[in-house]
Amino acid sequence: MDLLVSYSPEGAVLDWGSGPRRCAIGPAGIGRKAAEGDGITPLGVFSLREIFYRADRIAQPRVALPIRAIEKHDGWCDAPDDPRYNQLVRLPYSASAETMWRDDNLYDLVAVVGFNDDPAVPGKGSAIFLHLAKPDYLPTAGCVALKQEDLVAALEQLQPGDKIRIG
Repeated sequence: MDLLVSYSPEGAVLDWGSGPRRCAIGPAGIGRKAAEGDGITPLGVFSLREIFYRADRIAQPRVALPIRAIEKHDGWCDAPDDPRYNQLVRLPYSASAETMWRDDNLYDLVAVVGFNDDPAVPGKGSAIFLHLAKPDYLPTAGCVALKQEDLVAALEQLQPGDKIRIG
């Protein structure tokens, strides 16, 4: 079973076989991602690598993919010239890295999308995740975001080898 993300004038939706659910995507829409920070949600078919969750905020979902609790020192390197670009790192980190342990709830549940990671091309884009949506489904930086119950339901359906199809 694959997750399918599509966009229409009414907005973005994600479907995993249970009907389309509203989701948020990057402000530049779905397209060929060319650069770090371009606001594009990448077009293509990608593996889902692993899942992270905030054990202090939500129960561990029942998933078949690798899962682990986010720790306070977890970060994701977004520095294109760093050898650990687009990888999990320990904070503080010597290069730019996004904090995974956030004050808001956006990363209480995160699935890592296998975009630009095998191998990572410097500057092409990093930290493409499925994560929790902001109120009113405001745009992401390029990720796909859903309300918590939809994200949990989608992730609990996945099996190793399943993909996300964006576009």
